[in-house]
Amino acid sequence: MITKMTGILTRVLDDEARLQVGAFEYQVLVSEAVRRQIQMRIGHEVTFHVTEYLESNAGGNRFVPRRIGFNTEAELEFFDLFCTVEKIGAKKALKAMARPVKEIADAISRQDSRWLSTLPGIGATTAEQIVTTLKRKVTRFALMNAPADASTPAEEKPKANGKASRERPKSETPVADAPRSPDNMPDGKLIDDVYQALMSLGHNPLEARGKLDDLLTSGKTFRNLQDALTLIYSHKG
Repeated sequence: MITKMTGILTRVLDDEARLQVGAFEYQVLVSEAVRRQIQMRIGHEVTFHVTEYLESNAGGNRFVPRRIGFNTEAELEFFDLFCTVEKIGAKKALKAMARPVKEIADAISRQDSRWLSTLPGIGATTAEQIVTTLKRKVTRFALMNAPADASTPAEEKPKANGKASRERPKSETPVADAPRSPDNMPDGKLIDDVYQALMSLGHNPLEARGKLDDLLTSGKTFRNLQDALTLIYSHKG
């Protein structure tokens, strides 16, 4: 069983990423929270902590191997724990993990089923079952530090020319409308903060993701939450 994969991120789709490892390109299913962390890293080396399962068709006569990837081992461990809840399989757990693990674990710890029921695919009854099953098992996840940004690793490793990129001098300011590079992309925590803010302003998950994606692909530079919201709501057309 494969437990970790490192390769070049070639594509990020709605619920999956494509990872080039040598001569092979692999499909790795990802949660919305992971997608937000990696979507600006296309063309760079990333590492996924992975688990595998077999997905069957309706008749149960064909099985397709699937890989699910996370940025950290702790996120993968939480996913495995989440799947122990009755009637929550791999696909449902992955869909539900649209918020950072620390937030979900904190809600379970404080037995906030109402908050949990806002997760995609989780209704009131399932939220209560999650609390009942996991409330004594998630303390370490609720207390863990935020993971290191997947979008801005300490050492970038773009492979286009086989050389690692050098850090941009602090005095050099990126052009506002320039294409994203590792030096001017926002960090993963800020991207997640923008997504959560859009949700709190009344947008559903699909709308929030659309607005965030539009902002990230526009090339506009933002360094804090207020800058991001200003750009989103001042956008014309």
